[in-house]
Amino acid sequence: RLPPPATKKNGKRVALIGAGPASLTVARDLLPLGYHVVIYDGDPKAGGMMRTQIPKFRLPETVLDEEVNYILGLQPELRLGQRIDSLKKLLGEGYDAIFVGSGAPRGRELDIPGRKEAAKNIHIGIDWLSSVSFGHTTQIGKRVIVLGGGNTAMDCCRTARRLGGEDVKVVVRSGFDEMKASPWEKEDAQHEDIPILNFMVPKSFTHDNGKLTGVVFEKVKAEYDAKGRRTLKPSGEPDVLMACDDVLVAVGQENAFPWIERDMGLEFDKKWDMPIVDKKTFMSTKPGVFFGGDAAFGPANIIWAVEHGHQAAISIHLHCQGLPLSERPAPGMNLVSAKMGLHEWSYKNDYNPVGRQKMTHVDLAERFRDLGREVEIGFTPEQVAREVDRVLAPDAGAQEHGQQFRVAQRRGALREQALTRALAGRDVLDARAAHNSFTTNSANSACRCGGMRALNRADSPL
Repeated sequence: RLPPPATKKNGKRVALIGAGPASLTVARDLLPLGYHVVIYDGDPKAGGMMRTQIPKFRLPETVLDEEVNYILGLQPELRLGQRIDSLKKLLGEGYDAIFVGSGAPRGRELDIPGRKEAAKNIHIGIDWLSSVSFGHTTQIGKRVIVLGGGNTAMDCCRTARRLGGEDVKVVVRSGFDEMKASPWEKEDAQHEDIPILNFMVPKSFTHDNGKLTGVVFEKVKAEYDAKGRRTLKPSGEPDVLMACDDVLVAVGQENAFPWIERDMGLEFDKKWDMPIVDKKTFMSTKPGVFFGGDAAFGPANIIWAVEHGHQAAISIHLHCQGLPLSERPAPGMNLVSAKMGLHEWSYKNDYNPVGRQKMTHVDLAERFRDLGREVEIGFTPEQVAREVDRVLAPDAGAQEHGQQFRVAQRRGALREQALTRALAGRDVLDARAAHNSFTTNSANSACRCGGMRALNRADSPL
């Protein structure tokens, strides 16, 4: 399990803006050291985009609640339902450090002809997923087009199938292999009879007196220059009109910081209007203000958000103790793992070429009956042991891990694939915590996700 709540505070107060994976990781690392951690979030429950934008068939709410509660059990002060509308004002409340983990909350718009006229049936992907998560949206038209090739697009198309979409297509401007979605995400969508159409660029929305009727696409082809840089050129083929009832736009996400005043010494870059953040320490140009997750460098995935949280926690600790931020633990260690003696654990670095175990899925007919029906059934104990051996390399520690995983699998306390994915990200998951509690360490709010959309937003195939 996680360390118990600190019995004695160290007198330092840290504010975390956002209750997603990055902020939860910072809280997880600082609370055992005696910091008074205050978490702000506009939503009524902690979890961030894991709760609002990951479909429940990927990450059941009961699983997320359990994982988040492990960290909340360390007793941070929660100010949920409270949005921050002024960073300058928050700085005036006397915090020793502030961490911004507010994510990338704004979906990118697609401004092409017909967008405004047919707006009623054209939805921004992440906003639509949130509306589904909160129960505000319960149905969609029979013919649905999803624009975009990332993991959000894959979640949109699969969710649309469960809300009544019978003819659901994903249309992407790039080639199939160049899509940002993880390979298994694309496979899962195709397994649910969702075609992915590539090299097609949306030109306009068609409508009949404001009622959406379709999307016009231009066919393109990829051309490469001498340096291998790709350019999409018109193929010369006729445009394609695809009829539809609804469109889900999932062409990217953007950061939004209207609540950060530009006259307080925190610099933003001129190109993207993003805060300038040190990639090693995660501190901004304003001493004591740190960023992590999507808020730091733009949309990525949960694994990166967790790793950002670990590194930011180290920097916050050093900052509050008056030490140079450059004095950091060895690579692969965080505040808690260093405290727990992770250096005593040793694993071989041999590469194991054995492929991943094949995940078992609920059959199609059953998964479409219930929006919240988790698709991935899980590994057998034997598969878990083989996957642990593959990930952790062939030493005595792996066998011990395998036995622990068997126990966890029998009691239903583990979503194996998600955890083994997290384990593969060695700089994200604390091995000792994985040994003791399987899911309650650095990536804990990410790593029970069943098949996780989980570790994604373009997560790398570990």
